[in-house]
Amino acid sequence: MSSIEFASPFFLFGLIIIPILIVWYIFRCNNQQAYVRFSDTGFFDKLPRSWKAYLRHIVFVLEIAALSLFIIALARPQSSSKNQTVNIEGIDIVLAMDISSSMLAADLKPDRLEAAKLVASDFVKGRPGDRMGLVIFSGETFTQVPLTTDHGMMLNMLKDMKCGMLEDGTAIGDGLASAISRLKDSEAISKVVILLTDGDNNAGSIDPSTAAEMAKIFGIRVYTIGAGTRGTAPYPVQTPFGGIKYQQVPVTINEDILKHIANETGGKYFRAESEQKLQQIYDEIDKMERSKIEVNEFRRLHEEFYPFVIWGLILLITSFILKNTIFKSITE
Repeated sequence: MSSIEFASPFFLFGLIIIPILIVWYIFRCNNQQAYVRFSDTGFFDKLPRSWKAYLRHIVFVLEIAALSLFIIALARPQSSSKNQTVNIEGIDIVLAMDISSSMLAADLKPDRLEAAKLVASDFVKGRPGDRMGLVIFSGETFTQVPLTTDHGMMLNMLKDMKCGMLEDGTAIGDGLASAISRLKDSEAISKVVILLTDGDNNAGSIDPSTAAEMAKIFGIRVYTIGAGTRGTAPYPVQTPFGGIKYQQVPVTINEDILKHIANETGGKYFRAESEQKLQQIYDEIDKMERSKIEVNEFRRLHEEFYPFVIWGLILLITSFILKNTIFKSITE
């Protein structure tokens, strides 16, 4: 319930008459006092004063209070109640992430996979109202997290994700198809796949173009991200003595396939050449894929002048009764 408002606030100016009437009443009372000359007034000081003398002004007080209430009632005090109807169009998002051995390249710090895990975790934390899923792929594919609102489990699975969990390779088509299978029966208004890879499709049984057509049929939008610099990148290689050294290896991201998938499904392709750029990409996707919230506000007014009228009448009737009974001799 909101605060009181007045439909006709100009009537409140009528309250100015109240202090004028009070001044007039005081002036009249002073002029109505009787004067009788006595040589000694000490006798009158010893006389007991009637309770009527103490309460003789109550009739005027009741009349003034009643008049004040009537003036406020004329201004029509109103309260209002507000109701909101909120419509949220939910979004279901599946992250399809490449965990092939090439994701260990250190052109993104500390490496491509760790950078991708960190940024994806921030993305999940920033979307508490959406269902999320996680598909990992390399030479084969696996659903780590089906669509869920349990973002705690999603974050734990992202944290535990590492290279070597699956057979090595890059099955982009199979990874996308697995993500589509998790979304195709969804009733969400918007269905999205964010596919991140650093290579070319060289494994699996489903062609990436075929998977893109499947996504289009089911109304699934696919954002593709190519993770890695251009040219060569430092890749960790084990030495004969058990140590690790880095050597430069060619970066072989098939941007044509990733662009085709994005264009075919109404998504967008991004190239992440650094961890900062990867963060910017996820931020941009986050802004583009926001739940649409529609708020319909209904405001209902409630008339509140009735209590003022009722109490005004009660006070007026009370003053009339007192004036014509108990205080009749005083007020006349």
